[in-house]
Amino acid sequence: MSGYYVYILASRKKGKLYICITKNLKKRISEHRNDFLKGFTERNKVKKLVYYEQNDSKKSAVLREKQLKKWNNSWKIKLIEKFNPKWKDLYSDLN
Repeated sequence: MSGYYVYILASRKKGKLYICITKNLKKRISEHRNDFLKGFTERNKVKKLVYYEQNDSKKSAVLREKQLKKWNNSWKIKLIEKFNPKWKDLYSDLN
């Protein structure tokens, strides 16, 4: 896996959502899951990887992240459900 990733974490199905970018998706999600990253995801138990997409450049990933953060929650939920209809935790698929 190479490039930059925009990802969405959820606390549960249709729960609290967190959107961010990373170069190393597996490592970053592991950090969230193990509470190495303090803040919103730790406080709100937002650890379930429900969506991600790969981008060729950091610039395109940042633009996409900003775009998704501006969306209302119903649009974000539709995006997640199109990609991951059962809201499965996709972390195990990263191997």
